[in-house]
Amino acid sequence: MVLSASYLLLALALPALSFAADVNFEFNIENSVVSPDGFERVGVIVNGIVPGTLIQASKNDVLHIKTNNNLTDPTMRRSYSIHWHGLFQMKTNSEDGPSFVNQCPVSPQHSYTYDIPLNGQAGTFWYHSHLSSQYADGLRGPLVIYDPEDPHLSLYDVDDANTIISLAEWYHLPTIGIEDKFLNESPFHEPIPDSGLINGVGRFIGGPEVPWARIDVEAGKRYRFRVINMAAYAAFTFSIDQHQLTVIEADGISHEPLAVDGFEILVAQRYSAVVEANQPVGNYWISAPMTMQHSSDNKNLDADNVLAVLHYVGAPDADPAGKPNSFVSVATASGPTTDVAAKGGSKLLDQSDLVPLVNPEAPGGSGPADRVIDLNFHHDTDTGELEWTINGIKYESPDLPTLLNIMVNDFTNEDQFMTSEHTFVLKRDEIVELQVHGSADGHKHPFHLHGHVFSVVQGMTGAPNFVNPPQRDVTGVGGSTVILRFKADNPGPWFFHCHIDWHLVAGLAVVFAEDPEGARSGPKSQIIKQEWLDLCPIYQALPPELQ
Repeated sequence: MVLSASYLLLALALPALSFAADVNFEFNIENSVVSPDGFERVGVIVNGIVPGTLIQASKNDVLHIKTNNNLTDPTMRRSYSIHWHGLFQMKTNSEDGPSFVNQCPVSPQHSYTYDIPLNGQAGTFWYHSHLSSQYADGLRGPLVIYDPEDPHLSLYDVDDANTIISLAEWYHLPTIGIEDKFLNESPFHEPIPDSGLINGVGRFIGGPEVPWARIDVEAGKRYRFRVINMAAYAAFTFSIDQHQLTVIEADGISHEPLAVDGFEILVAQRYSAVVEANQPVGNYWISAPMTMQHSSDNKNLDADNVLAVLHYVGAPDADPAGKPNSFVSVATASGPTTDVAAKGGSKLLDQSDLVPLVNPEAPGGSGPADRVIDLNFHHDTDTGELEWTINGIKYESPDLPTLLNIMVNDFTNEDQFMTSEHTFVLKRDEIVELQVHGSADGHKHPFHLHGHVFSVVQGMTGAPNFVNPPQRDVTGVGGSTVILRFKADNPGPWFFHCHIDWHLVAGLAVVFAEDPEGARSGPKSQIIKQEWLDLCPIYQALPPELQ
């Protein structure tokens, strides 16, 4: 497929948004030597740090994030695109980020500015590369949008850059080499990381004793901790010794306060939890043991040794005494589980207990959905390489972005998309019910929907709930049928995929092309910039080794 010169006619200007503040960031994306666990390797780094630069804004702001591609290392991808995970991108589907769904990648020695009106959305989000498995090389970071009218404001005293907690895993090899081995060599299973990180710090077996990340608190104050799983594979089970967690947010959506002692957090999920510094002044372990299959395959990894320190001001500058009294991760042949006995039977969050604070009813209530889509996923190694399919189709990216084909080439029907693009066309404002199930292969797959939150009317636990089900943008699926509902009220193509990045690379994804006519014209038509249109010709002109 070739770009027609007529695409230039679609260039539109961003509307004036005088009521909102413009918040500007600049990302220098480059290859730099980093050592978050003491092992030095070259990564893909935002402004020289891991995780990348923190984005903070208020709910009515407009983000302008200029990204400069300074990547040069031939052992890693030298182009990128960035997804702003959890942002709805109303009228700015072009800024959502997934390569070949919403944009062509940003080419080496070029720049692209993402312009994102927040339109009143607030919560805990993050950003990451959305070109193959690149974000596991380091292109990821936190994004927090504050709400001066937060309904939970009275529950906490402190909510700032120091109360953001990122969880991730780290690989000592670049992802291109790991990915090739994962997809094309035996045994066929996900690559195991070398260490786990909290706020960009971790340790591996036999490595240096890198000082643990530390979070300072003052006795008597209440803290809103925003916990983000930025991993490519691992789930974590988060807890703080001798401190209760009151969960108030899941994936950007406020929920009724729920007191727990810990929670499992899957890839790409986020929780806000209020913690009161009500213990004797001292140091306490923050624990986040990792859960994944085959963790013993990497002799560098101690999946339980993922720690940080909650440090009370006035306490000695030292690690807590003894071992953490945390939830202990167990990876079994049948999949990850969590042993809560280490906390004496303490309460681990059950997602089905979460109740949204505002507009809790599932779209359409208990009535029938306008459209029911059955998504049956399957793990296949019979072809000589690892594949994940949905309804028998392995997702593969098109040559041109789905959005470009909708806006320029008038793709409005499902039969216009190639089978490998696995694209469903949704009608304007219809209530969509996804019934997701399949051969989980021992995993709890974290499925993520772009451009929306969904109601989890049937999760992996609990009874069906149409009255006040949890609302979020990532939920686990594995071993049973999970039922999700959302309203197709945000025109444009949106990715729905497993957020274990190795599974996405292997094909575990579909695209929902939502109201294509509405994306092209009308009150919710897409804002298309000349800078965005230029991405594809520049990328297509690159030599093959840079694509």
